[in-house]
Amino acid sequence: MLNFSIIMVAIMLCAALALNLWRLLIGPHIVDRILALDTMYINSIALILLYGMYNRTPLYFEAALLIAMLGFVSSVAFGKYLLRGDIIE
Repeated sequence: MLNFSIIMVAIMLCAALALNLWRLLIGPHIVDRILALDTMYINSIALILLYGMYNRTPLYFEAALLIAMLGFVSSVAFGKYLLRGDIIE
């Protein structure tokens, strides 16, 4: 039963990733595209965690943590670039 639930949630997350990709490509403003990219990495973290649960191995949890840290730093860098036009002061 748990495997079926994991597969169903993974399918829903893949649909969410497809919709985020559409927003990333079509988004009228740069802020929409950055928000779509931020949501895409959160959804990909969830997919990696689900894959780790499905395979019953803790290795994927560490990879998800690394992606989360890199995603946070990239979101801050994009926001700083939009506000100031420069990342490094």
